[in-house]
Amino acid sequence: MITVGMNYEVLAGKEDQFESVFKSVLAIMNEMPGHAESHLYADVFSRNSYLIVSEWTDQEAFETFTHSEKFLKVTAWGREQILAGRPRHEIYGAGAVSSESDAGPGCPVAHAPNLD
Repeated sequence: MITVGMNYEVLAGKEDQFESVFKSVLAIMNEMPGHAESHLYADVFSRNSYLIVSEWTDQEAFETFTHSEKFLKVTAWGREQILAGRPRHEIYGAGAVSSESDAGPGCPVAHAPNLD
């Protein structure tokens, strides 16, 4: 079992929209083999800062999700419409493999270039 922390900063005023889309993404995640559970947390000190904590049977199951067509569509939309910066993902747990990608150390998910 691995736990993935996905950190997001959204544009001011887009918080409700981000939360609504998360519900749709959660439905997709719940259909993916290897997904155990996920929860969305909002930072009480920074309203536009979020953390999604997601549990998967293994890193391969998580990577299958992050390479799925549905995930790629929602991330493209997020980059264009809702995110204030590049997401940061970290994998925790036995068997987790950190990889260097354009997302930075420890994140196996490729992201678009920095939005800054």
